[in-house]
Amino acid sequence: MDDLDRRLVALLRADSRTPAAALAKTLRVSRGTVQNRIDRLLARGVIQGFTIRTKPEIEASRVRAIMCIAVEGERAGAVVKALRGFPEVDKVFTTNGRWDLVAELDVENLSEFSRTLDEVRQIEGIASTETSILLATQKI
Repeated sequence: MDDLDRRLVALLRADSRTPAAALAKTLRVSRGTVQNRIDRLLARGVIQGFTIRTKPEIEASRVRAIMCIAVEGERAGAVVKALRGFPEVDKVFTTNGRWDLVAELDVENLSEFSRTLDEVRQIEGIASTETSILLATQKI
């Protein structure tokens, strides 16, 4: 990715519905250049999809959290495979330091959150976990 690709991706992150002509005007390139770059970024997997953002009050009851996971021995692969079976687990990151994995959780409510924590903690190979609920997102 070059500088133009990075600026294009930043504009799409801000509003993925921006028309190619408006993106071209902002970037000071042709509409065809913008469309070709978007197509290329999609084909290479740099852009994996487009999404929407809702007002926070629309999903106010949803609970999002970060679960830090310590894995026993060399069981990280098996733990990640088990976590893939949980629709409540959005992403899993490998890390260094105290925690081996960090899982991003997204559930409907606190009772589902509690149930998910209980089930994830029973995965064979998990030594310990520490979970923090995400309270607010700060725009950077």
